[in-house]
Amino acid sequence: MLRPMFGFRPKPKKFDLPLRYYDPEKEEREKNRARRRIKFQTHNRVKPKQNIRVLFLALFLSLVVYLIGIL
Repeated sequence: MLRPMFGFRPKPKKFDLPLRYYDPEKEEREKNRARRRIKFQTHNRVKPKQNIRVLFLALFLSLVVYLIGIL
């Protein structure tokens, strides 16, 4: 409260802006690195044993339907 009376004026904050120059080769390297990082491993959701189980259940269900149709 006393500072404005003595001629103190707030000054803008100073900051050091790092100089950046466009380097196309570095930009390309960064882009390629980002592409490699984005890749992820995919896993097969259906396992081979599961395929055999589904086939067996389908055959069993068709046999049950066939037997009910005969009776």
